[in-house]
Amino acid sequence: MPSHHRRTRTHSSGRIRVVEEETEEDSDLAKKSKIMVFKSMMSSTKLFVLVLLCMQNTMFTVLRRYSQGVLKEIYSKYEVLLVGELIKFVYSAYKISSELSQGEKAVPKLRYLLKRSSKMAVLACIYGAMNILSFVALRNISAGMFTVFAQLKILTTATCSSVMLNRSYSMTKWRALISLMMGVLLFSEPIWNRDDNSKNPEGGNVMLGTAAVLIEVTLSGFASIYFEKVIKTDPEQLGIWERNYQLAFGSIPIYVMFMFWEDGGVAGYFGGWSVVAGILALLGAAGGMLVALSIKHGDSILKTLATTGAIVLSAALDHYLLGGPLTNIMCIAGVIVVISICNYTFDMSPPEAPLQTEPKTDKPDEEIALTKASVKF
Repeated sequence: MPSHHRRTRTHSSGRIRVVEEETEEDSDLAKKSKIMVFKSMMSSTKLFVLVLLCMQNTMFTVLRRYSQGVLKEIYSKYEVLLVGELIKFVYSAYKISSELSQGEKAVPKLRYLLKRSSKMAVLACIYGAMNILSFVALRNISAGMFTVFAQLKILTTATCSSVMLNRSYSMTKWRALISLMMGVLLFSEPIWNRDDNSKNPEGGNVMLGTAAVLIEVTLSGFASIYFEKVIKTDPEQLGIWERNYQLAFGSIPIYVMFMFWEDGGVAGYFGGWSVVAGILALLGAAGGMLVALSIKHGDSILKTLATTGAIVLSAALDHYLLGGPLTNIMCIAGVIVVISICNYTFDMSPPEAPLQTEPKTDKPDEEIALTKASVKF
């Protein structure tokens, strides 16, 4: 028989006594519930993907710093992004083709996916708009001011998640996200606290620049949650490779446009390329795939935590390998970032219920019906 722990409480009148009993079974159930919450957060696949994403972001940042800060390479960043999208497009097509069931043909399947890629095209356009807004912002406000506003992406992502996915976060998680934002802001102190970065560009419009960066961080949060909503609730329930294939298809013309917009950069079209630039393109392609996997097996907030942790890790590697800055303030901020990530991750509030797939329409359009007649799914 389980033992009982008895607690008594006397009413203010002194006449009524309320007796509360708590059994060891209740205590065991509470402990088991906490263990289940912890296991759901730390599932092997989710943790593995998030660690990979953090390492990819770290390697990409340090290698780009080495390429442009040490080697002084002058290739166009849009060309690197374009090549990364081409790699992702080709590799995703290969994975889709290799996973077809017997009797299915690759070309009709790939053609069908391109016809149904409108949702990913919207996401690609949002990413393109964010690039333009960043350009406008940096033409009108200082790099330090831009860096400060950019940290709001953490909160805009959480807010969009609450609004678009009807998620509720505990006060512990909100406090963790706010302290994370402040920690990253302090960690970037060498950027926004430099004299040459605190001056607004001559002739710049501060109101326009501020509006541009605020819209950009809002779109960043919206894009993350929009991507998660499509992956998890779309009636078609396409796989990660299929979504990456669609997104790369929509992104390629965007980066081609940017490449022509800057007229090939300083070195001209595809000039100044090196082995390091090629590796950066590969890492960029891998990053796009890992982002989709992290959202599939986790959520957009966990993805943000992984990329934020990469900021601290990449700065430490940059200091020890390339002689980058690592001040006392940065060290303290790094500790704040790590503690904030742990506070969010190990919060024992009950997890949210999984997102439900939206029901399909009763009358599918003629195009889907004809395509599914020729392509087996």
